[in-house]
Amino acid sequence: MKQLPNLLTAARLLAAPYILYLLWTAEYRTALVWFSIASCTDVLDGFIARRFQVASRLGALLDPIADKVLLSGSFLILGLKEIIPFWLMALVLGRDLLILGFAIIALARKLRRDFPPSVWGKASTAAQIAYVLFAVGHAAAITPLIVATILGWVAAALTLWSGIDYFSKVSRRVS
Repeated sequence: MKQLPNLLTAARLLAAPYILYLLWTAEYRTALVWFSIASCTDVLDGFIARRFQVASRLGALLDPIADKVLLSGSFLILGLKEIIPFWLMALVLGRDLLILGFAIIALARKLRRDFPPSVWGKASTAAQIAYVLFAVGHAAAITPLIVATILGWVAAALTLWSGIDYFSKVSRRVS
């Protein structure tokens, strides 16, 4: 049980290139299945780690990496293929690059690197996952466009707000 959360996270990270390949080759129905499974591992690994008190530093490091690889890659491909609006792709990737930049600055300054995920970051991730599921579902002719559109605006708002929240917390630590 102790390593199960890390195994689920590693499985998500290893599945990400295949899911991104499926999106790139327009295999939307298959991508939807795999993305759904990967999304479930994101919820499950955190639940198991907290519930059974088996959280680890490796898991704390790998989980956001797996999330970023899967979500940033999905947004990039879906934006380039014009499945989702380009501005939304740019917003999500821009926020992630901003966070990466702050992490690099913190490392360079040898500052404390522990930035536990905020409620806004978790909400943003959940909204992004839901949006990708429904956008890909729409591309596969399974889900209605209106649901994907609404979720896109929710994901945009939460992504923007979580970026502002992260920026304000980090700028207080860096200065």
